[in-house]
Amino acid sequence: MRSEPWKLKRESDSAATPLALGDIDVVGTHVVGGLDAGPPCAHVQLEQQAAIDAIRDARGFQAFLLDGVTGSGKTEVYLQAIAHVLAQGRQALALVPEIGLTPQTLARFRERLGVPVHALHSGLNDTERARVWAAAARGEARVIVGTRSSVFVPLPEPGLIVVDEEHDGSYKQQDGIRYHARDFALVRAQALGVPVVLGSATPSLETLHNTRSGRYTALRLPQRAGAARPPVVRVLDVRKRPLQAGLSGEVLEAIGTTLAAGGQVLVFRNRRGYAPVLLCHDCGWSAQCTRCSTPEHGRPMTVHAGGRRLQCHHCGHRQPSPMACPACASLALQPQGVGTERLEEHLVQAFPDVPVVRIDRGSTRRRDGIERALAGFGDRAGILIGTQMLAKGHDLAGLALVAVVGIDEGLFSADFRAPEKLAQLLIQVAGRAGRGARSGEVLLQTHHPGHPLLGTLLQGGYAAFAEAELGQREVAGFPPYAHLALLRAEAAHVELPRDFLREAAALMARIDAQRTVELQGPLPAPMPRRAGFHRAQLVLSCPGRRPLHALLDRAMAELHALPAARRVRWSLDVDPVDLY
Repeated sequence: MRSEPWKLKRESDSAATPLALGDIDVVGTHVVGGLDAGPPCAHVQLEQQAAIDAIRDARGFQAFLLDGVTGSGKTEVYLQAIAHVLAQGRQALALVPEIGLTPQTLARFRERLGVPVHALHSGLNDTERARVWAAAARGEARVIVGTRSSVFVPLPEPGLIVVDEEHDGSYKQQDGIRYHARDFALVRAQALGVPVVLGSATPSLETLHNTRSGRYTALRLPQRAGAARPPVVRVLDVRKRPLQAGLSGEVLEAIGTTLAAGGQVLVFRNRRGYAPVLLCHDCGWSAQCTRCSTPEHGRPMTVHAGGRRLQCHHCGHRQPSPMACPACASLALQPQGVGTERLEEHLVQAFPDVPVVRIDRGSTRRRDGIERALAGFGDRAGILIGTQMLAKGHDLAGLALVAVVGIDEGLFSADFRAPEKLAQLLIQVAGRAGRGARSGEVLLQTHHPGHPLLGTLLQGGYAAFAEAELGQREVAGFPPYAHLALLRAEAAHVELPRDFLREAAALMARIDAQRTVELQGPLPAPMPRRAGFHRAQLVLSCPGRRPLHALLDRAMAELHALPAARRVRWSLDVDPVDLY
């Protein structure tokens, strides 16, 4: 049976003793022959060896889903599959979702493979990128590790493509030329005639659907590698409980206990900044972004720098915080809510004798920012505060406690993908704990301990959640049981995008006389204004991909010729992952 870190009974807040997972039988291990130019390979479990053998035995194109729980040794499978490709004199391409994962992956690959491993990502300057691109085109770069744009790198001697954390939304290019690196990796592997491995502890529902349909071959790693065991998970009901900077007394006590034992702590809050909103306590005024708000939909500006600066996380607009309320002149302006900066401030005061390191987009802007922060953190007892940047594949061996705060916002969303994203995020961040010799514990703070999503994850793990969510998607006619395209338009005047989309809808209705493609809209976008532009959208949905693409192929030239098209900025996104 697959061992999930979430297969626990829910605890009430009054239950102080965590309920551990049942005993797990240790599977037999054996040693696989070492690579010629590197240190000996690690011990691999039987399931890992079966996955390695399946990838090595692939002839031509074959898509694999490497579905392994967090800490199960997926990277070891990648390494041995790549070593096999190198022994055949061919190249390998490995995609990772974030720049922050590249240095860690490079270090492991270079240590084991014994050949130059080239990095390719947006953090490089033009000269560095051109150098790697040219080396790959000449066949000199045998192993390339990079982010989504690396999927286009030339491979004259292709052997294998790996997509790590295939579920991650960072693989989708949201502007300019829109593409999904995971999907393009599959298309490219088929064109090159090589196998492609999609790895994840929380596969996307589209990938699971394709696996069940027989398009992909499933390779499962149900146990953590070595002696590591899944962490114990506790749900803390914080209703009617006092919170300090968003942290309950139980969490603060657990942090102190872990630090006293020499362990490391991750406090996870997926909201950067000091506080989500600046509010006047006297009249109720709040700081709104003038470039993203409408009379019906205000967009609060996030408080940064301890309350001194306001910043819009949608358009980037910044301004100093007012000294007094612009509406009533009161001095009772108060930051409301908790971001990573506020957590850092409180934890530095509460635990002054240990390092407290914040890792988010604001603190890691410099090149190699995450790598430097984690290197400075080291193996000593301390506290990491981070956003989703720390939930993606980082191997923190000394991490004994993960405290997840502020998950309630993700439980209620109009986005049909929100439950999937939240489930993946919770499983991934929980998987950071207990990956080394120390046992791990995960604390989940929530005001909604009875929410069905949490209940499903706790009782059955991600597999049970995915099964239930796929059933709901099928009934609702959402992907992967339907195929979507998003036609979006924006302009400085509110009526112009709607006029264009009405003309576009009429055009498509005329082309698709049989109504095989459903048109939803035009409607205002869920975020109707951003950076001064009013936004509207038209969603196209169809059970089959071919009718949708046939309609778009016929409509594209005529869309460009519409009179209203010249007065708006418009884009077409096939298979959108974000409708906002």
